Amino acid sequence: MIRKAVLPAAGLGSRLLPLTKAMPKQMLPVGDRPVIEHTVRELVASGITDITIVTAGGQDLIREHFRPAPTLVARLRADGKSAYADAVEEVGELSRLGRITYLDQDGPYGNGTPVLNAAQHHGDEPMLVLWPDDVFVAEVPRARQLIKAYEETGCPVLALMPIDPADSRHYGVPMVKDDLGGGLLRITGLVEKPEPQDAPSAYAAIGGYVITPGIIDELRDQAERWYERRTGELYLTDAISAHAGSHAVYGQVLQGRWYDTGNRLAYLTAQFATALSDPEYGPHLRRLAGEP
Repeated sequence: MIRKAVLPAAGLGSRLLPLTKAMPKQMLPVGDRPVIEHTVRELVASGITDITIVTAGGQDLIREHFRPAPTLVARLRADGKSAYADAVEEVGELSRLGRITYLDQDGPYGNGTPVLNAAQHHGDEPMLVLWPDDVFVAEVPRARQLIKAYEETGCPVLALMPIDPADSRHYGVPMVKDDLGGGLLRITGLVEKPEPQDAPSAYAAIGGYVITPGIIDELRDQAERWYERRTGELYLTDAISAHAGSHAVYGQVLQGRWYDTGNRLAYLTAQFATALSDPEYGPHLRRLAGEP
């Protein structure tokens, strides 16, 4: 059973400056909550009971957001603002349900480092890795779809989405060996940001993974080489590709809508899409836009 997850949250958010000058990009609002809260709620709804958020210096706002606030809740209830009190209390409850812990990122540059940091905390067992600046909207949460694929295969799993081949240069593109049906693909590696004519498939890895101890071993080997040379970066996709050379690795094509918030256009798109889909605000906003 997959019960543990890691959220790498130490990024600078440089593509969103100056919005992220004083606020971590994971705390920027999408709809009525910070983007990281969308991911934490998804994990809790998928049965995850241990969440590790790996942060860097100056990101205390993330901890403060999820910290229970009984004094504020009591003040709101005393003022007759029960709906606001319930909302604040619900966010604090996520810390208990997901048993959120925090680690300071330590090691080489690259998104493999927070995964390796979390593995030292969780031990050698499978875990989910999701980026906390993504929003995924689906009837079945992305995390649950990935867990199901792992339960069927017992192997590492990558989240995949179909892409226009012209966009391949923006993503890691999997090399597909077999299509097992139901969106489950056996893959033999990833090609990072290939030109369209060189893309090995019409799918992109979008930043959701089930990581097994074999992947962690690959990351440890990469880290040892980094400390010998003190050059290069530690990337999760490199470890997955290396592992796929001699072990089974799968990709799960997800059902749902994925919104990246890592750059200005993507962030605005996530904002608009979330607002338009809201049952309370969506109809009013569509009327303002001239839609029926």
